Amino acid sequence: MNLIDTKEWFLIADDDFDAGLVLNKEYKKKLEIICYLCSQAVEKYLKGYIVYNEIVPKKTHDLKYLLDRCIEINDMFKKIKSDIAFLDKYTSDMRYPYRQEITEEITKIVLKTTEKIKGFEIFNKIRNEIKEYDRINKEE
Repeated sequence: MNLIDTKEWFLIADDDFDAGLVLNKEYKKKLEIICYLCSQAVEKYLKGYIVYNEIVPKKTHDLKYLLDRCIEINDMFKKIKSDIAFLDKYTSDMRYPYRQEITEEITKIVLKTTEKIKGFEIFNKIRNEIKEYDRINKEE
């Protein structure tokens, strides 16, 4: 288990998600950026899990690819396969010309789906391990 690097991946993922939540509270919402930040957060949660298992993740934004790597390690990730497929539409391509039309309703679903993945049982288990690791190392 690589808890130190996993913690970093999860912290950055949380920052991306938190930024999306903040932008969603603005009067003039940047819906594409919110959806992009959510997909970035999920990418980092998946990479964090890969790193947790002592594997160097491929440099990619392809959520389906990353999920497949996670499934190879633990088939419980199949539970979020449809969520990942949905969010994969909002990766880096969102930040280029001719991007897709995003509505507030889609953005709400993206935020809710990202929150669901953030709270995925495997990720929560790892967060608890990180807290315990930090607690033990703080006492030393």
